[in-house]
Amino acid sequence: MQASLTQVKPRALASRFIITYIPIALMLAVTLFPFYWMVITSLKTDGELYNLKNNPLVVLQPALIQFQRLLNDTLFPRWITNTLLVSIASTALSLVFSALAGYSLARMRYRGATAIGWAIFITYLVPPTLLFLPLLGVVSALHLQNTLWSLILVYPTFLIPFGTWMLIGYFKSIPRELEESALVDGATRMQAMTRIILPLALPGLLSVGIFSFTLSWNEFIYALVFLSDATIKTIPVGVTSELIRGDSFFWGELMAGALLGSIPVAIIYSFFVEYFVSGLTAGAVKG
Repeated sequence: MQASLTQVKPRALASRFIITYIPIALMLAVTLFPFYWMVITSLKTDGELYNLKNNPLVVLQPALIQFQRLLNDTLFPRWITNTLLVSIASTALSLVFSALAGYSLARMRYRGATAIGWAIFITYLVPPTLLFLPLLGVVSALHLQNTLWSLILVYPTFLIPFGTWMLIGYFKSIPRELEESALVDGATRMQAMTRIILPLALPGLLSVGIFSFTLSWNEFIYALVFLSDATIKTIPVGVTSELIRGDSFFWGELMAGALLGSIPVAIIYSFFVEYFVSGLTAGAVKG
């Protein structure tokens, strides 16, 4: 009996290694390889970068010349500031309106609430490539073209629908008895929402905020269409438009800009990944 158990344990370990660890290792390799490529490319000098005889996966003489050029010879610090302002402002607007709309559709009973919820979600499915032309007309009519306000007001058009849909599911997961008890004790609907429902829905709010910030930080089409002045461009547009000139690609500076541009989002996910996963799970189950 003991001999059979000792034979089963190595088989279980082998099967677990094949079923679990090998797929995870392959997935990590595929996922992290672009970041590894960005790192090694940004740390190479021009001579090493364009020397085809060297191994492209290895850095022989690491240097920070690409980062120095990016920060000193381009407007990258200004692009970071612009992207940060747009992302924070659009995320804040989206969180406020998504929370109000999601609460209304999930907790209040009125005719057409279900249809409105589905209409909001369908709005999110409309591709931005079909909307930037009519939105350009609206932005031009408001005299906001070539300003950061154009992005701050346009980004919520695709952030609010998804945020509302996800918060509907999260608000539905909170027991109604808590809110009804507060209303019986004399609290108003707004007080019950702000003091009871929203604190309990913090994981959902954080997941919506992270999602909105990520989309705003990486958005390209609207920023490309609405902004033309180099001083007010965001990172995705500024890096691609200023470091790609005709058929000349400044690969070292491009990879340095892509690496620095991805760090803020990576930091946010590393701190709030548990809230993000729990918020998405609750929204998906109840939505």
